[in-house]
Order: sequence, then C-alpha cells, then structure tokens
Amino acid sequence: MKALLCREFAGLEQLKVEELPDLVAGNGQIVVAVKFASVNFPDALMVQGKYQFKPPLPFTPGSELAGVVKSVGSGVIKVRVGQNVLVLPGRGAFAEEVIATEAQVTPLAAGVDMAAAAGMPMTYGTCYHALKDRGQLKAGETLLVLGAGGGIGIAAVELGKLMGATVIAAASSTEKLEAAKTRGADHLINYNTEDLRARLKEIVGDKGVDVVIDPVGGPYTEPALRSTGWNGRFLVVGFAAGDIPKIPINLTLLKGSALVGVFWGEFMKRQPKDGQAEMAELVQWLEQGKIKPLVSKQFKLTDSRGALEAVFTRQATGKIVIVP
Repeated sequence: MKALLCREFAGLEQLKVEELPDLVAGNGQIVVAVKFASVNFPDALMVQGKYQFKPPLPFTPGSELAGVVKSVGSGVIKVRVGQNVLVLPGRGAFAEEVIATEAQVTPLAAGVDMAAAAGMPMTYGTCYHALKDRGQLKAGETLLVLGAGGGIGIAAVELGKLMGATVIAAASSTEKLEAAKTRGADHLINYNTEDLRARLKEIVGDKGVDVVIDPVGGPYTEPALRSTGWNGRFLVVGFAAGDIPKIPINLTLLKGSALVGVFWGEFMKRQPKDGQAEMAELVQWLEQGKIKPLVSKQFKLTDSRGALEAVFTRQATGKIVIVP
C-alpha cells in the first residue's frame, strides 16, 4: 500500500509518499481501506514537530477518515467486512489503508456522504464539547465565531444554530463568510475590512456577546473578549493565526466573564464515556442530515503536502480531504 511518511520533524517539503507492506489485522484489529482522510491544522503542526506531543519517527500523519472495512482480526464483533466506517486512528490516515481497534471505529449508515463523514469528528467533536460542556451555550444566546470559514468555524456555526443560538460569523474574506452563511450564520463580519468591536456593538448593543469561540488567536482575540457581555464565556480552542495573544486579565473581572480552555483530545482520554456519547450524537445528526461538514476541496494522496499547506496557511474554506 501507499502512505505519506514523515521521517523527520521539519518543513512540509520533507514528506513523501512511499510504498509499504499491506496491513494485516491482528487480534481485535480492523484493517480499513481509506476512502477519504480529513486534513486538520494539528496534522501540519505534528509533522513539523510543533504539536503538543511528537510521535515516534517515522509515522504517517492523519487522524480521521471514512472508509470501508477490508478485514478483521479475531474477536472483532463491532463491524463486518465491507461496512462503511468512521475511524479515529490517532495517526496513519494519509494512506491507502489504516489499522484500528474497535474503540477507534464507528459504523456508518448506508448512503452517508463519506467525504463529509471524514471531515466531521475532530472539528465537530471539538466544537460540540466546547459549546455544550465548556461554554454551556443555551438556546436564545448569542454566539460569536472567529475564523468562521475554517473547519472549526463552519462546525461552530452549524452546531450553534442547531443548539438555538443567534450566530455571528467573523472571518477574513467574503468567500469564507458566504460559506458560514450557507450553514446558517445570522450576521457576518469581515474583520479584514470592518472594525470587529464596532460591528459587534451594532449587532448586540450594550448586552454584549454571550459566548465566543476562538480557534484563531492573533489580533482579534482581545477585541472579541472586550465585546463579551456579563457572564460571557470565551472559549480558547487554538491559535491558527500563529500568535498566542497576551490578554489583560482584568477584562474578565470587569465582565464577570470566563476564559475557558478547550482541549477535545484530552477530554476524550479523560472522559471517554462522555466523549463517546457526544460522538454518537454527532454521527446520528450526520446520518439524519442535521449537520453536514463543508468539504471544499479534495487532494490526491500524492499531493498531500499541498493539502497540508492549504490548511496550515489558512487558505482552506471548511474542510479539505485526501483521496488515496
């Protein structure tokens, strides 16, 4: 089989597609033929050695995929050969095949959009945990989504609407804002051409924003925090802009607001039952058509570096997938 290999922690240019032995399912294992592998910002960080942890070298990046069960080892009862599945292998998705345990595999109903399914777990899992558990978003509240055209942003817009919030989408381009609009955003702000605080004031007045979800960081974090209302919740998801903002902490005192960290991967490790219940709910919504991740572009496995570059430089709208 072919797979993308990272042999050193360096720039994206060092990644190469190589030929590896076909995988064989051992006891309790499942071999899945990859149909679509989703690209996420941490994938680009990991191959450069910039992520929270460094996997042993060499390794194949890619943490989520949708595919078809190719073979199963002894003791596997959750899935059968030929079944469509969603897989969270941790890494290894940018390949023609991946090996997984039953705990990493979720069966998918027939007819589900496999590309959309591949792009769902990390972004929608992160956002649902953020909005439901960390932000305690309630129906009727106002949600501000920064970076609203990216994978996390689109997920936050769609889930925010599903949870009954009024959603304000803020992004850096008309194209990204239009994508957010198609997922239900009530208000749009282009923070490259408009003053974020002034526009928020026009929309919410003195009440302020109830919840902010920020996967971007950079220069818009502080004005967004200043725009929260009393008892507002500011959700820190990531720093795709590259800069980790330094926030005057007195802003939380003046607003009676909370600055809340969101780390979905650690949540899934520490509270697996809660995480699995939320993922089951998301899969059900996906199968019912209540959510549909926006897949804007597909790349061949041989152009995986281009896919990672597009996500790393924030050129992607919604999700990008690799098709082995």
